[in-house]
Formats: sequence, C-alpha cells, structure tokens
Amino acid sequence: MSLSRREFLHTLAIAGAAGLLPRGGAGAQSDFGLYEFPPFGNARILHFTDSHAQLQPIYFREPHVNLGFHAARGVLPHIVGTELAKSLPFPRTAAETHAFTYLDFDEAARRYGKVGGFAYLATLVKQLRQQAGPGNSLLIDGGDTWQGSGTAYWTRGADMVGATNLLGVDVMTGHWEFTYRDEEILKNIEAFDGDFVAQNVRATEDALFEGTHVHDEDTGHVFPPYTVKTVGGARFAVIGQAFPYTPIANPSRFIPDWTFGIQDEAMQNLVDQVREQEKPDAVIVLSHNGMDVDLKMASIVRGIDAVFGGHTHDGVPAAVPVSNAGGVTLVTNAGSNGKFLGVMDFDIRGGRVRDYRYRLVPIFSNYLKPDPVMSAYISRVRAPYYDRLHERLAVTDETLYRRGNFNGTFDQVICDALRAVNDAQIALSPGFRWGTSVLAGAAITRENVLDQTCITYPETYRREMTGADLKLILEDVCDNLFNPDPYYQQGGDMVRVGGMDYVCDPTESIGKRISGMRLDDGTPIDAGRKYIVAGWATVNSQAPGAHIWDQVTEYLKAESVVRIRKLNTPMLKNVGDNPGLADYRRT
Repeated sequence: MSLSRREFLHTLAIAGAAGLLPRGGAGAQSDFGLYEFPPFGNARILHFTDSHAQLQPIYFREPHVNLGFHAARGVLPHIVGTELAKSLPFPRTAAETHAFTYLDFDEAARRYGKVGGFAYLATLVKQLRQQAGPGNSLLIDGGDTWQGSGTAYWTRGADMVGATNLLGVDVMTGHWEFTYRDEEILKNIEAFDGDFVAQNVRATEDALFEGTHVHDEDTGHVFPPYTVKTVGGARFAVIGQAFPYTPIANPSRFIPDWTFGIQDEAMQNLVDQVREQEKPDAVIVLSHNGMDVDLKMASIVRGIDAVFGGHTHDGVPAAVPVSNAGGVTLVTNAGSNGKFLGVMDFDIRGGRVRDYRYRLVPIFSNYLKPDPVMSAYISRVRAPYYDRLHERLAVTDETLYRRGNFNGTFDQVICDALRAVNDAQIALSPGFRWGTSVLAGAAITRENVLDQTCITYPETYRREMTGADLKLILEDVCDNLFNPDPYYQQGGDMVRVGGMDYVCDPTESIGKRISGMRLDDGTPIDAGRKYIVAGWATVNSQAPGAHIWDQVTEYLKAESVVRIRKLNTPMLKNVGDNPGLADYRRT
C-alpha cells in the first residue's frame, strides 16, 4: 500500500528537524555539507538517469526556459532561475543554486568545477552504500546510458555496459539504448550484470510467430517486466517503464519487432499482480516516461510507492507527492549527464512504507575523490580514441550550451554549420536535451562536437521545403512540447532553427501556435515558395548526406573563433509571467 496522505504530511513536518537536506557551502571536502547523510530508515534506493555516456566530468548548464502550462504551470520541473532557487526545499547555498539553476553559470562553473563523471559517481555510490550497510541499498539506472559520446558510438554502448557493471547497477531500463540495432541491444543486455526491465516492450505478433527473442512467449514481453530485490530486509518490486514513444521519436528500423507505449491498464494489472503474487513491502517504478508523463501516470495507477523517473533531464530537488485512489505516490526525476544522484531512504515496517527521506545530490568533481578502479577503467576504454577526442577545432568566445525549450548557443553553432556547409537558407536541428556545455574562452574539441551529435542516424540532408512545410514541422514539434495532455508529449525541446525567426504562442492550439516566419534578412516566409533547407537526424528514412559531426567539424575549423552572430530564438507570446521563463535572449 502506498504512503498515505497523513504519513506524507507528517514527513513534511519533520523533514527540516531531521537534517533532511544539505547544508553549508564550498570548502574542503569534509566540510561540504552536500555529502553529509544522517542515517534514516532501513532501505536506501540510489538512482541516476540520462547519463548519456558521459564517463568523464563535464560542464552542464541548466535551462533558463522550461515552460509549463495548464496543470504544469509554476510547478516542478517548470520553474527556472531565481524562482527555482527560491523554491528549493532545503537551505539554499551557492552550491545548490549552481547545481539546480543556470544562474551565474560561468562564474559558478569555474568555482565548483565540472560535474558528474563515473569515477566520482562511483566514490559517492560506494560511500552511500557503505553507510547504509551490507544488503541495505539498491542502485538503479533509468536509461539513456549507452548513447551520447564518441566512445559509446564507436563501441556500440559496450563501454557503458562495462562502466555500469563496475558501478554495481542492480536494475535498469532504457530509451536511447534502443537506437542501436536489436542484436546489439541484446548483446549488451547479456553482458550487463544487473536486470534490464521493461513492462511496456513487447514483440509484434509476426515476430512472435517467427520465433523472435522474448522473455515470455505467453505475454510477448521482450524483457522481464519487473524484478524483486531484498533491500534492508524488505522486498522491493521494481517495475520497468521504457520510453513509450521510442519507435516514433527514434528510428523504428533498428527495432522492427518491438512495440512500446504508456499502457496504464497494463501497468495497473501488473502492479496488482505483483502485489498479490510477490507480496512486496514496496512497489517502485523505474521509468523513462518524462516527468510530466510520470506525474499523470502516478495519478491514475494506484499501488505504486515511488516513481524514479528520467528522460526529460529535469533535476527535481524534491520528491513530488501525487494523490491517487490508493493513496500517495512519490515522483522523482534525477537530472542528466551523471550530474546528480537521487537518494531515497525508506522506513519500511509491517510490510509497508512508513516514511521516507529524499535528496537529489549534485556530483561536484572538485569535492569528491575519483574512484581509482573506475578511473583506470575509463582511461583504458578511452585510450584508443584519445587523440581523436582531444583534437582542438576552434575557440568559443561565449559559453555554448543546449538546454532550453527553444534554442541553445551550441544548437545555433550546429545550425550555422549546416547552412554554411550545405549553402542552405534555413537549417533545422533536433531539440535534443542531451549535450554538454563549453565555457567561454575554451577550446572546442572533437569530443565536444560528438557530445552534441553522436547518434546512430547522423546523416545530413539538403532539400527543398515550402513555407507551408516549414510551418507544419514547427507546429507539430510545438504541439509535442506544449500539448495540454502530457501523454501527447514525447519529451525533448523545440526543433532548433537557423536562418529564420518566428513568433510562438505556446498557449494556443495546434496549427495556431506559429506565425510571423521570416528569413534572417526580414523577408516573410511564403507558404507556397520553396526554400533550401539543411538538417540531420532523419527518423523515418536514412538521409543521404555526410555525418553531422563531420560538417560541424569542417565549419569550426574554418571559423577558428566561434561567435554567435545571431541566435534564432522565437518571439514568445502570452508567457511574460510564466515562472518557467527567465533571461530570454533574442538577437
């Protein structure tokens, strides 16, 4: 049975007195309060997600635009900047402000250093598991682990499988894992020491008839839908929820025999079945739905104690309680790029969750010692590619970042490269949320470019599109981002546009959000006229052009010093007082 409303309110009342969350500011490692954890309860769940194959520490700028509307307006994760800093549910310090917001990013990044890195994550995981005691902790990975770097691409994700084995991951689910070919995915899962779970991935009827690989022929589940682990003497059922829109958002040609989906009814049936047959003390869902989708799912499906979510890369500093017919379900989301580790301590007595403590802990590489075993592994798997990764391509005169609903400076560089190399009027680039940051004045390396572009369908295109085609694309992606129903949102941000400006009203309905489309020189876009458009990452078919990272590399070498001459961000309407918008830059 999930945590009751009364028990939840009691938890809120005692949280501060119990030393729930970090204190203190920058200083020596022993004085850095972020890593002080008062003991609580008997079962500790450690959760990371969306690391996107970043084995090394990186810089990562949080978004200044993360708009929410309707029920999502003004609630986590749709609060940014100063408003988010003021709402942090613990004593705010400069360290926490830097971790959770974009505020004073450059200065704070130089002060606190890079974030993440599996050697530093390993140190913290070992520390927290040791503190909990033998058998009292579980490490879970929300997916998007095998993709996002050059080494992951070149090893087909195998470098990350080795890293997660060394880290001691017990359970994982997936999304970008499914952008390798099905035989590569199955090979990696076989090499993975933990359990790969996904209740919403099934084989097609034709594939079942032809004898495709499945976990259960009767149900068609390709992977185990759940696993049961004993943690702190309590039995936890861990249900997997892979990204439900994988064959829509990514090429289905890589996984032609598998189906996905949200499947609330199937989830409810599974929760009921697991509670009846397994008699667990707690049921948790390891999800890659995205935060808003998880919040809706938690309001519908009863009997889940907590959802450990990913996909939308939201560093949500508190567990969000969601009421449903069975009580309250806690929903969390643990950021991205290995920057955070979620720590949920449960007090489980009498066969149920009685209380909890939750912290989302940033991993500052300046304040943790790297684990020597993991460091050695990382050096070994990166060694064959060292020279290629560290090749200097150009220098940037301003910070390059990706996150934000409409554009990022690194996205603009990609669009500028597409236009320049392909002699195109307009460029389109996907609104991916993965991708690391480069500080102003730093060299841009080939590894930086790969961090932004490394996918298994990287081919570029140059083609003619009408103004009507362009509006249709913008309207479609905008509806994916701002549809009032979270189940019609697939995550990600707005398609990035180069060489063209437009007006966007996110509060309107589909077909009415986009207007005022103009080329950079001010010429209005004509619906019937054709324009030369360059882009990449075609989902439904393979594009004919060169790999995107080669075109960006060519552009950067020619530029030598990168300057953002124009940032193609749209003019926004009806969002002026939205707490998901701050410091909105238009040039």
